[in-house]
This record gives sequence, C-alpha cells and structure tokens, in this order.
Amino acid sequence: MDKAALRRTLVQQRLTMADRLQRADDLQRVMRIWLVDRPDTVIGAYWPIKGEFDPLPVLHRWKEDGELLDKPQRRRIGLPVIDKLTKTMRFHAWHPGCPMEEDAYGIPKPKDTEVITPTLLFVPCVGYGPGGYRLGYGGGFYDRTLASLRPVPHTVGLGFTQGFIEDFLPESHDLPLDAILNDNGVVWPV
Repeated sequence: MDKAALRRTLVQQRLTMADRLQRADDLQRVMRIWLVDRPDTVIGAYWPIKGEFDPLPVLHRWKEDGELLDKPQRRRIGLPVIDKLTKTMRFHAWHPGCPMEEDAYGIPKPKDTEVITPTLLFVPCVGYGPGGYRLGYGGGFYDRTLASLRPVPHTVGLGFTQGFIEDFLPESHDLPLDAILNDNGVVWPV
C-alpha cells in the first residue's frame, strides 16, 4: 500500500466532496451525542486543515454546557503546540478569541496559554480502517505524543465516511484508536 499516494487521494476527495458541509453537520451531531455521558473535563483536539472536520464548535458548546449543569463543571479544550525538539505535542488551553499564532507548519496554535493534559483526545483521520486504525499525514506526531502522555488519554478519531479504507493494513508501530466517529455514527468499536 502506497500510503503517500493514498493520503493525497483521500485529502483531494475530502476537499472536493460536494456534500462536505452536510456531512460536517451530521458529524457534529454524532460528536455531540457521543460526548453526552463522557466524564472528561479536559479534551484535546486539533485545528482543522485540508478539509478536515472542525471539532471546535462542538467542543465550545460542550464547554459551555458544563457551566449549565446542576453542579457546574469547568471544562477545558486544548489545541496542540508542537515541540520542535521531540516532535511531540503539548496541549495549550484554547477558547474562541484567545490569542493565536502560526506554528512552524503554518497551523494556528494558542499563543502563551496554559499547558493542559487532556483525558480525551480527538484526532483527525485522513483515513481509517477496520480495528480502529488511523491513517494520518505520516509525521508520527500523534504516535510520539501518545507514547509520552501519562495517563494516556482516550483517543477518538474523527473523519468522514469517504475516508474509510476497507483493506487498510496497519504497520507494526500503529496503535488502534479507542473509538472512531464519522458522519454516519460510531464506526469503532463496532
């Protein structure tokens, strides 16, 4: 399997989906429902690039909903900031309107906000396959980060149905995600 070619194809397909906005709306609903009974109060996510699903509106609503509970919860959202030396990510607190700056890869990141440790981590999927395996961009940032985080957060992939790869073969270093959500619902675990 030529993963580089597969990544290019899947990103191009994602960018040209005629119904991407409807699919994003569907995935937002799936994500909101999935989060209802989760006990987490610190969630890590990502800034969407290359047509990825944007989880931030759902997470901002989740954060606000925590304040409306009978016993209000302080919920926090973190976005990745890449450590150039270790090529791992730390998660910095994010909220709409917080100061942002571009990282070395041109992706917006929170500027000078507090480092937080997520117990739940939403990760973008270029593609995904049976068994909860994810195809990312090939940089290994999530793999290295998950190997260094303690405790290891619950990992949830987010992607569109278009990204499912039926015959995806993980490599020996690949670890399955705990769950994968797409615009049709929960696809892992089945």
